[in-house]
Amino acid sequence: MAVFTNVLIQIILPMFLLIAAGAFLHRKYTLHMPTLSQLTINFFLPMVCFVNIYETELSGTTAVIIFVYLLLFNGLLIAAAMLISKMAGFERKLSSSFQNSAVLSNSGNYGLPVSGLVFAANPLGLSVQIIISIFQNLLTYTWGFYNSVSASADNENVLKKVLKLPVLHALVLAVVLKAAGIKIPFFLWSPIENSSNAFLAVALITLGAQCAYMKITSVSKPLILAVSTRLLLSPAIGLLVIFLLDVQGTLAQAMFIASSFPTSRNSALLALEYDNYPEFASQAVIVTTVLSSVTVALVIYLAKIWFPL
Repeated sequence: MAVFTNVLIQIILPMFLLIAAGAFLHRKYTLHMPTLSQLTINFFLPMVCFVNIYETELSGTTAVIIFVYLLLFNGLLIAAAMLISKMAGFERKLSSSFQNSAVLSNSGNYGLPVSGLVFAANPLGLSVQIIISIFQNLLTYTWGFYNSVSASADNENVLKKVLKLPVLHALVLAVVLKAAGIKIPFFLWSPIENSSNAFLAVALITLGAQCAYMKITSVSKPLILAVSTRLLLSPAIGLLVIFLLDVQGTLAQAMFIASSFPTSRNSALLALEYDNYPEFASQAVIVTTVLSSVTVALVIYLAKIWFPL
């Protein structure tokens, strides 16, 4: 219980204080959300990705394990979401929104700051989360996108979106420079590192601003199923895959914790853009984000017990 309380106070509480600050600032000053979102996605996220990949010793074997884990974990989670949707009798648009809410996690604005706090003295843990975050972005712009627009999606447009992701460019550049043994001069490294350090606060304030005006009008069956799938079933599937792959230590901790993050705001944006029950999608984002203060703390607590370093 002491460890669990420590996780709540040292990791979850600081994070939610910044989220609350973002909600307060947006209500008081009406922050410009497109600017905040673009700044986070196109500047701060690539910077934190570059710094952590460049500084971390990530072996080829470790990268392969992470990739295999992501394929198995997301494949099983997608299959489970589709099955639950079919058994619940959701119509096509609701099914699309439900599946995105259940599968797409907030591994960027939420996941990276959490991992940054959990693995403050262990770059490997944060690097794993960065790779998972990049994979989630790719999943959003491929499966999530197709899931929203069904068969009318344009392959070329999806590919262009993926190739334009700044975080993907940062990842490739960091890998190339590291592999070539190129040392970055201080006058370049200093602003890059300072920008990386600013990511946590900006990302959480942005997340808080996004949640500032969300309202829960009713607790529906789809909402209950989406929340349960995202916060309970997803970590269970993640744990199963970790055991199947026999992963231990920091790698297992990072994977397990990443499987427990709340619903991505992208699921709500996709639902809004294609009119797939946007109110339900927004409710799933805010409810999973609020309840994750307990569920994520519990997963972090269990990860430290089950996968000691």
